[in-house]
Amino acid sequence: MGVSINSDILNTFGLSKEFDVRSASPLTLAYVGDAVFELIVRSLIVAESDSNVTKYHKKCIQIVNASAQRQIFEKIRDNLSDSEMAIYKRGRNGKSYSMPKNASPADYRVATGFECLCGYLYLSNQSDRLLELLKNGLDSMI
Repeated sequence: MGVSINSDILNTFGLSKEFDVRSASPLTLAYVGDAVFELIVRSLIVAESDSNVTKYHKKCIQIVNASAQRQIFEKIRDNLSDSEMAIYKRGRNGKSYSMPKNASPADYRVATGFECLCGYLYLSNQSDRLLELLKNGLDSMI
């Protein structure tokens, strides 16, 4: 593929400074990963059918939640490299100061690790790898 969207964004806005993704906090990576994952899911849902925003939203929240993200992670776990698993574990073990009321602590930790991995792959311009993993993980969910 070509240059990643992250690189395109930075270049367009004149931000040539490289972001040191390896030293970023796990919660920073998860923060970005959450947004990237939701954008990918929304793109797939909109492309799948012609519907209304309410139906899109209902479908999206079935996938972009801690429990569903845990299911996705379970599907891709065996395909992760050692370094990707290390990134996931950094996120899973990150100290979060809030907990959603509709998620179990176990699901939330796995989801945070999953989002951390998504953020890491996105910010390190590994979009192809991110999409490959998500294609396998989202299979049959969308």
